[in-house]
Amino acid sequence: MAAKSSDLKLLGGWFSPFATRVKIALNIKGLEYQNFEEDLESKSDLLLRSNPVHKKIPVLIHGEKSICESSIIVEYIDEVWSNGPSILPQDAYDRAIARFWVSYIDDKFLACMKNILGGGEDEDEKKQHFEQLEEVFVRLEEAFNKCRDGKPFFGGNNVGFIDITFGSFLPLIRVIEEINGNKVISDEKFPVLANWAGNFAADSVVVGTLPEIDKLVLFTKALQQKWAAAKAAAK
Repeated sequence: MAAKSSDLKLLGGWFSPFATRVKIALNIKGLEYQNFEEDLESKSDLLLRSNPVHKKIPVLIHGEKSICESSIIVEYIDEVWSNGPSILPQDAYDRAIARFWVSYIDDKFLACMKNILGGGEDEDEKKQHFEQLEEVFVRLEEAFNKCRDGKPFFGGNNVGFIDITFGSFLPLIRVIEEINGNKVISDEKFPVLANWAGNFAADSVVVGTLPEIDKLVLFTKALQQKWAAAKAAAK
């Protein structure tokens, strides 16, 4: 089922790891699409109409249909364009395992990053947040060792569902490293994940989808200033 560029529209943002997921999935399937950059301070009418419940990016518009939430969009792309390379495993059990780890990443890992980037200056709190993040990496290192069977990705020889989910956060991990001066995925502690990260960023379906780190650092610091001002005003 081919798609013309006019059939697919992505409402996203260059800074959004969730929009990045959709871009990678579209690349895997070789689909053309129109990319619309949203300003979250002044959301477009199209976004508000397309996602009236959460009013968030990303949204994939396929013809007259709107699909919301990045993981749901990725699964939709995989199911609709089933003739292309598979994103989710074909085996039902393997699909269930992939969905488990995607849920784990979006729950535990995302919470850790929010705490680190949005937390205060208390050193004990920072230490606790980084310890929690390290625990997540330990789990993912173990999972990767168990499921990859010597292959370069969680999805095997090609980028798959777990790779897309975790890999979309790699730029934010780099931002955390830049802002806090701590190496998060080190070759010494997490050699498997460090090698995977290099493979992921260099893959042809990923190249061009990840934001520039310097630009993302500036964007994140501006957000942190807004969060700090909001906290101060609420006191």
